[in-house]
Amino acid sequence: MSEAHHGVIVDLRSSGGGATGKASAYVVQDEADGHHYTFDYTQIVAEGLRTVRTGERVRFHVSDARPGWAEFVIRLDQPDPAEFYR
Repeated sequence: MSEAHHGVIVDLRSSGGGATGKASAYVVQDEADGHHYTFDYTQIVAEGLRTVRTGERVRFHVSDARPGWAEFVIRLDQPDPAEFYR
């Protein structure tokens, strides 16, 4: 497995997948080198909702099997739950 990277979520793209056709792909920009990596909600490591917002900081690994793909994405800045559900 690759070393951990840190980045910021810079884009959310509707992919039209999933059971309701509303699944999305996220884009994270690596803070160290500026590269962009894509991932979907299945790569978000969470105990609750598997979602992130644009502007949030995350830690992730770069996939060895899929170039340009981020995996094992962990949110670093957890929002206040009351703010999240407004």
